[in-house]
Amino acid sequence: MTVGKYHIVNLNEGHPLPDSHKITVRVTSGYGNSYHNADNVNEGHFAFQAVEAGDYMACFFAADHKPSTTVTIDFDWKSGVAAKDWTSVAKKSSVELMEIELKKMFDTVQSIHDEMFYLREREEEMQQLNISTNSKMAWLSFLSLFVSLSVAGLQFWHLKSFFQKKKLI
Repeated sequence: MTVGKYHIVNLNEGHPLPDSHKITVRVTSGYGNSYHNADNVNEGHFAFQAVEAGDYMACFFAADHKPSTTVTIDFDWKSGVAAKDWTSVAKKSSVELMEIELKKMFDTVQSIHDEMFYLREREEEMQQLNISTNSKMAWLSFLSLFVSLSVAGLQFWHLKSFFQKKKLI
């Protein structure tokens, strides 16, 4: 789970933001899939369940201003356990504070558990790659040794026959 909130910071407190302080926001995955689009906004939020592995990008575009102005954006991005809104999960009258903390810890442990299984799978893949690479290198080493000894033997045979023809041996 991933959630994000953004808004333009008003540097002139007490005055409304000018109409020129609008931004365009795009949130995309590393594969180019779009998860959030907003045009000409002062603030907004997004939430999505990540289905692709990899990095996600949030791009903020401001219109070209003449004269140039600085637009400050307050951006909060949360993912995983931090993305859950725990205050809405627990109602003060029905669930005690310890139960909320226990649920937080359980989600944290669950995410660590899932990450450990993912890392085990990756380690297994890397071990298979190492074994395959080592066996290929061993075969290439023996082939290289065989070729080198064959060339040395051919040179020895050629030089011996050459010197015998010249009657030096």
